[in-house]
Amino acid sequence: METKNKTLFVAFSSQKGGVGKSTFTSIIASTLHYRLGYNVAVFDCDYPQYSLSQMRERDLKAIMQNEIFKKLAYRQFSTINKKAYPVQQCKADNALEQAEAFLRSSPIPINVVFFDLPGTVNTPGLLTILAGMQHIFSPITADRIVIESTLSFTHVLTNILMKQGETSIETIRLFWNQVDGREKSSLYNSYEKVIADLGLTLMQTQVTDSKRFRKESEATAKTVFRSTLLPPDEKLIKACRLDLFIEEFLRTIKL
Repeated sequence: METKNKTLFVAFSSQKGGVGKSTFTSIIASTLHYRLGYNVAVFDCDYPQYSLSQMRERDLKAIMQNEIFKKLAYRQFSTINKKAYPVQQCKADNALEQAEAFLRSSPIPINVVFFDLPGTVNTPGLLTILAGMQHIFSPITADRIVIESTLSFTHVLTNILMKQGETSIETIRLFWNQVDGREKSSLYNSYEKVIADLGLTLMQTQVTDSKRFRKESEATAKTVFRSTLLPPDEKLIKACRLDLFIEEFLRTIKL
């Protein structure tokens, strides 16, 4: 039980696909594990597509086919002397039990376990696994359908799960993703007023739109952005304010 108390359970959760939850899971996990010195594990509960498990397979192939990535991977292993973090497949209804068993058997202490969750509230066990998280982060975009579905779901988590007290949740944070600088600030201001009126918390950092979010490690690429085996290129994450987001993320979970 001592390991559990030291290990944070974190999920990027959304009830709308395409807003970036799997992307953020991989980028933040890789930054923490490969660049910042923490030990992480990822549980891919997004049945049946298992997006992060498939990403790991594609990343392995990309490194074998790309000489630049191969050199980066070799240099990384030589420098930090760490294995790649595990990506374990599971279903939402038994994910917490599998994570606890993994922590008990892990030869090294794990700082953070990330859970990549399904995007529908009707998934068996989803509310139970969310109640077992210490920290939940929900990406939102300036789209009415995304906003409405995310706010209603987050409102349920905040005002039912947390107020019932039968939960491990310490923080729930919404954050803007894919922000387009050409959009009117009044649009964001009106949405943020609704968020505040519902008593929900919004992170200060807005992550700007980047085509890189839609690209993984490719055989012809020269830089890494979204990968489960290498951390994202520092210039690329600064370009979309992800460096500031990661700083705020670490402050929020008190890591």
